[in-house]
Amino acid sequence: MPLIQPIRAIRYTPKANGDVSPFIAPPYDVIDQAHKNQLLQTDPHNVVAIDLPHLPAKTAGPDAVYKQANVTFRQWLHEGVLVQQHDPAVFVYQQTYTAPGNGTKPFKRRGLMANVPIQPFGQSIDGHGAIHPHEQTFSGPKEDRMKLMCATQAQLSPIFGLYSDQDHRMHDLLKQVVESGRPSFFGHTPNDGVLHEMWTVDDPNHIARFTQTLSDSDIFIADGHHRYSTALNHRQQLIDAGRLDPAQANHPANACLFVLVAMQDPGMIVLPTHRVLGGMTGFSIDQMARAAKGKLQIHPFAGHDLAALAQALPAAGQHAIGLYDPAQPNQPLAIATTVQADPLAQTHGDRSTAWRQLDVAIAQHLVVEAICQPNFCPPGQPIDWKFPHSVSELKTQTDQDGFQLGLVMQATPLESVRQVSEAGELMPQKSTFFYPKIATGLAIHPLA
Repeated sequence: MPLIQPIRAIRYTPKANGDVSPFIAPPYDVIDQAHKNQLLQTDPHNVVAIDLPHLPAKTAGPDAVYKQANVTFRQWLHEGVLVQQHDPAVFVYQQTYTAPGNGTKPFKRRGLMANVPIQPFGQSIDGHGAIHPHEQTFSGPKEDRMKLMCATQAQLSPIFGLYSDQDHRMHDLLKQVVESGRPSFFGHTPNDGVLHEMWTVDDPNHIARFTQTLSDSDIFIADGHHRYSTALNHRQQLIDAGRLDPAQANHPANACLFVLVAMQDPGMIVLPTHRVLGGMTGFSIDQMARAAKGKLQIHPFAGHDLAALAQALPAAGQHAIGLYDPAQPNQPLAIATTVQADPLAQTHGDRSTAWRQLDVAIAQHLVVEAICQPNFCPPGQPIDWKFPHSVSELKTQTDQDGFQLGLVMQATPLESVRQVSEAGELMPQKSTFFYPKIATGLAIHPLA
């Protein structure tokens, strides 16, 4: 990994006992207007006021809303609601949570929040590791984040990055800090009940241990592809304008704030993102089975329990995908498995084996593009997509008018994320759901 750097972070002045709960928020792209209003009603200084100045999320708004976000940001700094640390530091970050579908068992996920030198995707600098994407990006979110970054001259939320820690050296260093005493500050996010705790590490010797341990590891971006691309583009704009020397290692615009978590961390969980398909006519699971002959084997699944269907998939056969058809009240559920072990080899032979084995790639290119699209959609009319995170949300969305099929997916393995990223390939959108999300507002990276 590129040599990590400490950060002179901008932080909220906490409430009693170090509590910053009223100020932090989930990432901007999972917040709607009602959720934003709820956060601001709890405290008008919540970070969502500056991190999400325009709705809907992931779309660019008028320049005025970003200028106002900067006015608010500077006002909070002037008033002492936000303060910048004098000494550079890194932060040990621990999240305590329960995972959907895993009962009440508590999990703990630990990572390191630090600056990482900005570099193009896939390029190693001085042998210190590379930064790899794993999903596609789109122009709307990048335009929105660029406007906000240019207006505030700050990176308001960190990128979520993964690395390999097979020898558990980082695990041991993080554990030592957590067990050394109380966190410097903490907070809860109301949408998911996750506890976020932060330990400040400003001792140069301790920082050097983290830096040395991570120095040759690659980073795989889990969440924040659009924001990292924005940081790359922002840096290049400054270089092109003659306002930034790319060799100036200590300039904050040459770095990007990350939360780095080991793939081997016991609290590292990846959940599936399901699919809901619409815009089809004459669709039923029986008709789909006829159209899929030679490509898929489709078998009924007894009952109406989507959660039970999801639990049955790992043992159901190769590339098993659950099917939900609301128009068939007596037999709405089925399981589809692929006839061939490598069903995309003929159509996507130029892709790596790891990419072709992705269930999400098979869902998109075999189930949708080779079966549903040509057999149930008018010529030239694309499938309508939705991407629910839970089976209950999948049922609600599939039951809506205009949608005909829910695809219950299995989670994408972390090893697949690593293999596809190292091959220089990108997964289809919404291939992974890393849970829980990294909170926004725990630390802000100033770029000026």
